[in-house]
Amino acid sequence: MPIASLPSVPESSANSLASTAATANANGVPEAASAAGKRATRRTGLLQGFSAYGLWGLLPLYFFLLAPAGAFEIVAERILFSLLFCLILITATRHWMKVLAIVRQPKLLFTLGLAGVFIYINWQVYLLAVLTGRVLEGALGYFINPIVTVLLGVLVLRERLRPLQWVAVGISFIAVLVLAFGYGQVPWISLALAFSFGIYGLIKKRLGNRVDALTGLSLETAWLAPVAIAQLAIVASTAGLTLGTLGPLHTIAIIGSGVVTAIPLLLFAGAARRLPLITLGLIQFVAPLSQFAIGAFLLHETLTPERWLGFGLVWVALLVLSADMLSSGRAARREPPELV
Repeated sequence: MPIASLPSVPESSANSLASTAATANANGVPEAASAAGKRATRRTGLLQGFSAYGLWGLLPLYFFLLAPAGAFEIVAERILFSLLFCLILITATRHWMKVLAIVRQPKLLFTLGLAGVFIYINWQVYLLAVLTGRVLEGALGYFINPIVTVLLGVLVLRERLRPLQWVAVGISFIAVLVLAFGYGQVPWISLALAFSFGIYGLIKKRLGNRVDALTGLSLETAWLAPVAIAQLAIVASTAGLTLGTLGPLHTIAIIGSGVVTAIPLLLFAGAARRLPLITLGLIQFVAPLSQFAIGAFLLHETLTPERWLGFGLVWVALLVLSADMLSSGRAARREPPELV
């Protein structure tokens, strides 16, 4: 479940848009029409955002349908069928020139390969967690992810944290210590998910708007295709593949894993173009909340006092971080626009 950055708008483009809007109002176009358009755009973005995170939140239930396929088979087939689905979409939308333009830029192409490595780690660890009855640890990883994203901004991008952000990071660190004590070991699944997804998001942020969602996912999965093929060969020679051996419904479900992977990412890209980053950041908690409910109430995973305390601390940290995001967003909106 990657967190992409909103594309930046060049200052000249922003000034041009402002000038165009002013001209339109001067020519008699009602400002209410512009406001209605913005509300419609926001509604579409919210629908896309909630749909994306809602689908990500239900992924554990979908993966259970693929049993008895193992985590390594599912991830390999997920990669290959995601690539196939993306190629079909690229052909249908005639986006091949965009793909070729990226392929001609080695640095950009290799950066997408690096992004593919981290999303592969994320997918593989998450499938291992789900299929071994550790959905709660997976949910915790995605609860921790926003904190990791903030921390990576400090360590890699040299961004400066506001006081409430430091508080959120500190509370999250204490939560990890509490959970490590409760588990008797470091919660490596949660940390691996949080950091792999966080680094993936960082790479996507550095790419900015140079690569659209469909082209990016296509090339990331293309890089991973040889790994997926090798992984399937190993599974076939050891445990054996389930694809095509358990009836048409199971085969369709496995093929559908590619669609289930690609659609939320494309919905997210649409939401990212229409919503402020603050709003998008708050929506993302839909997914881990759904996963937590699945693990706790449907699968009846054990919730010890230490786990409750650890999750509680993480939720407090997220509330602090959300409050900071909302307050900083309101402050930014109150600032008067610069005169040009």
